[in-house]
Amino acid sequence: MSSQCVRPLSPEPLAPWAMPMPGAPRMSVGELSTRPDDSWQYELIDGRLVRMPPGGGEASRIALCLGGRLLVYVEEHRLGEVTGADGGYDLGPSGFPDTELGPDVAFVRGERVPPRDSPAYRKAWPVAPDLAVEVASPNQYRPEMAAKARLYMATGTRLGWVVWPRARKVDIWHPGDEGPSATLGIGDSLAGEDAASGFSYPLADLFRSFAEAAGGGTLIAVLE
Repeated sequence: MSSQCVRPLSPEPLAPWAMPMPGAPRMSVGELSTRPDDSWQYELIDGRLVRMPPGGGEASRIALCLGGRLLVYVEEHRLGEVTGADGGYDLGPSGFPDTELGPDVAFVRGERVPPRDSPAYRKAWPVAPDLAVEVASPNQYRPEMAAKARLYMATGTRLGWVVWPRARKVDIWHPGDEGPSATLGIGDSLAGEDAASGFSYPLADLFRSFAEAAGGGTLIAVLE
């Protein structure tokens, strides 16, 4: 079993996938947007600020590849919009006040995207994404990421993908799930289901650079 299944020490109860900000005052989504940029990634859970270090090259590359493939498909079919890790989602209108999440990749159907000429478009979007993707960093673990996936589902997200780079697996989440509906491996394909209808992406392609034989360009088996 991957080391990503082992629980780390001292998780933050409201956001166990992140680290608490000691001494940080309670704040709103609007106040979060005024924080100066630094090397951390921030989210807000019930007014409490939490932070995560950058995910590293492996997680970043996988998010970029998946987001790029999804973006091409969504634009070709005029389905809506795709955001990256800097795209925040204000979940107050979804019943979770003073809460903002920043998925590594997300998709929102066109009719739910704020108008491009509106102030809301330039801020954290006041909707839950239809599809939320999280690429687990080396310091993130299954129980904690499951908590984040359940939060997405509770806000109205239709489909969640939690990507485990080292294990070459993806957990699939749906509303009402207590645990993943399925866990896909290297021989499976992601499907957009009713969130991003028609989208498909083989995991062999997503993980190709990690699964190719050195110099041979041929896919080899990945040991679990």
